[in-house]
Amino acid sequence: MAASWSLSGALKSMFARDTIDADTWNDLEDAMISADFGPDITDSVIEELRASVAKFKTDDPADLKRMLRETLEERLARLDPTLTLSARPAVVLVVGVNGVGKTTTIGKFAKFLVGHGRTVVVGAADTFRAAAVEQLATWAERGGAEIVRPQQQGQDPASVAFQTVERAQRDGIDIAIIDTAGRLQTKSGLMDELGKIRRVVEKQTEIAEVLLVLDATTGQNGVAQAEAFIQHAGVTGLVITKLDGSAKAGFVLAVQERTGIPIKLVGQGEGINDLTGFTPHVFVQNLVG
Repeated sequence: MAASWSLSGALKSMFARDTIDADTWNDLEDAMISADFGPDITDSVIEELRASVAKFKTDDPADLKRMLRETLEERLARLDPTLTLSARPAVVLVVGVNGVGKTTTIGKFAKFLVGHGRTVVVGAADTFRAAAVEQLATWAERGGAEIVRPQQQGQDPASVAFQTVERAQRDGIDIAIIDTAGRLQTKSGLMDELGKIRRVVEKQTEIAEVLLVLDATTGQNGVAQAEAFIQHAGVTGLVITKLDGSAKAGFVLAVQERTGIPIKLVGQGEGINDLTGFTPHVFVQNLVG
């Protein structure tokens, strides 16, 4: 995880001071707002830290650093980040608006799973964009996964999803990842289309995960864009992309608290291996230092 992440630089100089004073609290507030924690979480975290500092009668910045680390980790750990992939095949729907890195995330996720000894097939059910199918095929190949393509452009996405699950069942493939559209140029609503995919898949087997991909650089606006998915798609986990080198690490906590949905995967770069499972302890260690 990149050492240049959000809070770490600002906090390093702040915690190197001799004492906790008014400037410490102001600087901490500024750093958290800049890192996209949002005003509500920033206020509540600082209020909690002020109470702890008063309770333990400390003015040592090292104590404040430890308290901050513990507070953030406790908040992040309230939701379970474990991927539920024990079914065979385990079917994963990947949803999100166009432009958040959904297709590349699927390739990275496939690589992540293959690296853990799983076999993977990817279904290209974003059938209304020919370029999306080709891009997904490239990433699936890089990730070591097989792919089920539409038999013609504009094929019913639910039928591609059906064929993907069918392929996984027939060939004994462990995990089927199904790409879905982020926007439709048709009269039918996107959420109706996702609902149809769900119904078709659930006639074959249970859906293990519905992962919503969010772009950290869009911050709070990204959550607003994705609320329809959260309300209608049965989302079970979040994937946060584009965290590398950004000042948006606070978004990770903000989005989890705002949605009540656990973060399960984080993307930290452009490479095929730059997607990992989410571990609150490791994340906070890198964030705070």
